[in-house]
Amino acid sequence: MCRNITTLRGLEPAANDTEVEAAARQYVRKVSGITHPTDRTRDAFERAVAEIAHITQHLLDDLPDRKQPPKTVPPLRRPEVRERIAARGAAAS
Repeated sequence: MCRNITTLRGLEPAANDTEVEAAARQYVRKVSGITHPTDRTRDAFERAVAEIAHITQHLLDDLPDRKQPPKTVPPLRRPEVRERIAARGAAAS
C-alpha cells in the first residue's frame, strides 16, 4: 500500500515503540490523505495513530518469529536518518 511503511516483524532487536508509531503514522497519512493535521483533524488523526500503533504491537507480539530478517534496514535505524533526527532535536532546543 505505502512504500514508506517499514516491515517491522523480525527485526533484531525487535521493533521499538518509535518504529511502531512511525509505521502507524505513515499508514494513517496514506489512508486519510492528511500529511499535516490541522486543528480540526488533529484529534482524530492522533487517536487513529495511537490505536493502529497499539494493534500493530499486538500483531507483532502474537506472530511467530520470522525465519529471515527483513532485507532492508528500517529508516529509523539508518545512521543518516538518526543524524537528521538528532539535528532537528538540537535545533528545537
